[in-house]
Amino acid sequence: MTDRLVTTGFDAGTGVAMLTFNRPEALNAINVPLAEAFLAAVRELKAQPGVRCIVLTGAGRAFMAGGDVSSMSGTPEQAGSAISAILDAVNPAILLLRSMDAPVIAAVKGVAAGAGLSLALMADLVVAHEDTRFLVAYNGIGAVPDCGGSWFLAHKIGAGRAAELMLLGRTLTAQEAKDWGMITDVAPDSDYENRLNRIIEKVANGPTRAFGAFRQLTDRANGDQLATHLEAERAAFLDMTRTDDFAEGVSAFLAKRPAQFRGR
Repeated sequence: MTDRLVTTGFDAGTGVAMLTFNRPEALNAINVPLAEAFLAAVRELKAQPGVRCIVLTGAGRAFMAGGDVSSMSGTPEQAGSAISAILDAVNPAILLLRSMDAPVIAAVKGVAAGAGLSLALMADLVVAHEDTRFLVAYNGIGAVPDCGGSWFLAHKIGAGRAAELMLLGRTLTAQEAKDWGMITDVAPDSDYENRLNRIIEKVANGPTRAFGAFRQLTDRANGDQLATHLEAERAAFLDMTRTDDFAEGVSAFLAKRPAQFRGR
């Protein structure tokens, strides 16, 4: 069904499942309905026998342009309620995907910002169109990464590179992201689908059970339990909603003006 906020597809012959964020008119910005649809779609794939590879992508011009900031306006209580409602769905979806044997490949075009960056990096492999841009974006509203962003950034590129993205607000090209070790491959428009499909085919034909066990081992090797860390991100984000800087950041974003942060 193309009218769903997150669509799924499955090819029983190859074992490849597709999961597509489908809110293209908003560049797939995540709000509560999209988050809940994401969890429902992941549960659907979890129950599907024979899945050997999951491809995560976005409809339209972007993978995901972060969170729907308009839902975070209002009082700290209203913002906190909206954020928690999103994370109540997204955090379990992330944990379910990471618990499955099937590797996850993010196919990224346009932009992966904020929660979109977090969810792209949640994938085992990331294949990006050469015009894609990657940015943390949370710094722009005076918040901290959620949806596993601080976990995956630190583990994939290290604390120093992660700090550069957050503190300096850097936007990376797809090639820069590959050079940093953030993503797997970059392709021009003329070769993007072919290169993506070759990677999908190789992964789907691999030892799926061994891939799943490998992911579990690498997640454990990274120290803090991911589930615990996701809740720590939630707590930190909710703390930020009670700051003057967050109120200013959201207001500035919605007004399309530079934010004037005061450190309080």
